[in-house]
Amino acid sequence: MNTAVREVASRYLDGHELTEGLLNRIEVAIRAYDPCLSCATHALGRMPLEVELRDAEGTLVHRLAKDADGNIG
Repeated sequence: MNTAVREVASRYLDGHELTEGLLNRIEVAIRAYDPCLSCATHALGRMPLEVELRDAEGTLVHRLAKDADGNIG
């Protein structure tokens, strides 16, 4: 799962800002490994998710979260 998320990030992360599109792609990558989530196609886009982007030193660069209602904050 970590490798899938890393691949999504390397392909779709543009600069130093997380986007809703990136969160959606990460959600799809996670669903591929979790049988309960992958069956819940009706809930696509409604998985609570928090992503943090950190630099090589571990300093937080950007954080983006989506709640169960799909609200980005």
